[in-house]
Amino acid sequence: MADTEAARVLIIGGGPAGYTAAIYAARAGLAPVCVEGYSSGGQIIRSPRIDNFPGYPQGVSGNELAERMREQAVAFGARVVMADVESVDLDGPPFSVNTAEERYLAESVIIATGAEPRQLGLPSEAEYEGRGVCYCAICDGAFFAGRRVAVIGGGNAAVEDALMLSATAENVILVHRRNEFRAAAHVLSTLEKSNVKLLTPHVVNEILGNEEAGVTGIRVHDLDHGVTSDVELEGIFIAIGHDPTSGMFAPWLKIDERGYLVTEPGSTATNVPGVFAAGDVADSKFRQAITAAATGCQAAIEAERWLISRGAKRAATPGEAGPRTVLRDRS
Repeated sequence: MADTEAARVLIIGGGPAGYTAAIYAARAGLAPVCVEGYSSGGQIIRSPRIDNFPGYPQGVSGNELAERMREQAVAFGARVVMADVESVDLDGPPFSVNTAEERYLAESVIIATGAEPRQLGLPSEAEYEGRGVCYCAICDGAFFAGRRVAVIGGGNAAVEDALMLSATAENVILVHRRNEFRAAAHVLSTLEKSNVKLLTPHVVNEILGNEEAGVTGIRVHDLDHGVTSDVELEGIFIAIGHDPTSGMFAPWLKIDERGYLVTEPGSTATNVPGVFAAGDVADSKFRQAITAAATGCQAAIEAERWLISRGAKRAATPGEAGPRTVLRDRS
């Protein structure tokens, strides 16, 4: 016989968006429940060092930043649950959110499930992640100033990453499996005028490195001539796209052609009243910790206003944990 818990604000996902939403909802006295998932922390936990998040002039590890956000949410009265959401029913309110152990009936839901960068799928990629293998040039590019790097991909993101890195890196190689790029014409015109070296049509067969230095190069295969060669470098940025974690919500929410949840312009509101989306699951453009946190704040404020419009009252004073209501599921 499973417990069913009532929640005014139910947040699905940890990381900067989910934890910030939990902080703001808790401060509003809404006693939020944040089901963070077993892989909590978001994409920032991939980063051994973050230098561009405000308030950390000496930098901070992604793990530490995520943990501090989580601690702050708990300190203000949010309840953070380490469990994976297995199913939802957004035909509410109330909305049903189910884990293996509990069923939550929520008056409002904030989806902050994020997105995962696509990977090459090489064993060496996982081995050197965080030691030369990166997925965000904006986040990690500064660590490779004056060094030799490669960018993998052929779309706008890959070309823009290569151009950005070329301003500080010693050499930048853009590796693409085709001769033609998918990037927009105006982006390609800038690339033609840059000092970025193109390596096409090539695929990466292996990332080279060692325990002491991390990444030392890549092994590439020329698809036209069948020749394999090694390229010496110190960093590799993989920019072949992201996969938003949105599939579970497809029966109810609008999703664009790339899988991102669609929100109203200037809002985190989805097409289902009372359901909001924050962070990378709805952001295909910026995908930064600070922008995810900002939309988490926005989602919490919008959820509070939506609840007030329905006559909801505060569950607790700001900073205090609200009561936990447990019903018995006799189905």
